[in-house]
Amino acid sequence: MEIKKRDAGLVFNEIRAQEANDAMIIEGYFAVFNTPTMLWRGFYEKIASTAFDETLGNDIRALINHDTTMVLGRSTASTLKLTTDTRGLFGKIYINPKDHNAVSLYERVKRGDVNQCSFGFNIIEEEMSYMDDGSSVLSTLKKVDLHEVSVCTFPAYENTSVQARSSDFKNFKREQFEQLTPDQRFEIELRKEMLRDKLKAVQKQNRKHRA
Repeated sequence: MEIKKRDAGLVFNEIRAQEANDAMIIEGYFAVFNTPTMLWRGFYEKIASTAFDETLGNDIRALINHDTTMVLGRSTASTLKLTTDTRGLFGKIYINPKDHNAVSLYERVKRGDVNQCSFGFNIIEEEMSYMDDGSSVLSTLKKVDLHEVSVCTFPAYENTSVQARSSDFKNFKREQFEQLTPDQRFEIELRKEMLRDKLKAVQKQNRKHRA
């Protein structure tokens, strides 16, 4: 099963590098609940407050840039601690002072040079619905299997992940269309035709202005 990755902005008041009792710690929110994020035009995703309820007991790693050879902490070693509250998924990474790469990253986060994060997971349960505009689709992640959290320089959605979600989106659209009555389908097709005619008229008008 493909591991999907989602990005989250790391701003000063959400994640920070700090020293406590001589320990170097990177801490903050790696995911925020109930905040729709646009994956692409017409498709949004949000994380339900229940998403991590059954997964925090996993053997979860904290990584640098999703690199499995660059481990910052691990939940089973108590060098990564993850909890949830009403806001989202909160994590603390306890930096190894003898690990040059980890200390270097800690200093970059402390200076604000690195300020992004991401997490890798599999979807266990999701719910798709139309948004208020009647055309955009919202996927609510209700249960996930969390594998890792990462502090990243340039986090980005992988193309394969976006393609997979695009397939889910198209399947949902098709299933919803198949459940419509013939009259409802006719009305939708008529609306599409009207929009196409309107677009053609606008394009024709623009060509006249450019001529």
